[in-house]
Amino acid sequence: MPPYLPFPLELVYISGVFEILGGAGWLIPRCRRFAGYGLIALLIAVFPANIQMLVQSLHKEGLTLFSWILIFRLPLQIALVFLVHWLTKDP
Repeated sequence: MPPYLPFPLELVYISGVFEILGGAGWLIPRCRRFAGYGLIALLIAVFPANIQMLVQSLHKEGLTLFSWILIFRLPLQIALVFLVHWLTKDP
């Protein structure tokens, strides 16, 4: 979690609850578009935390396998935004 955000542990739990709600909402056709918007917002909201995790990993351990995984996760997360949008739009 970026250090400028208060209550980091609580924010992790809250984001997890919204992930579960978004996944459950996606399973209900009537809620799918709304759930998709929520999941897209969540993916965008957690992006700074993923960058922070990468920066901390590079600072503490240097360039390791874990750092490479974190590096590849950033563009994957952007691709997930487009995938969620595509999967939740109206036919």
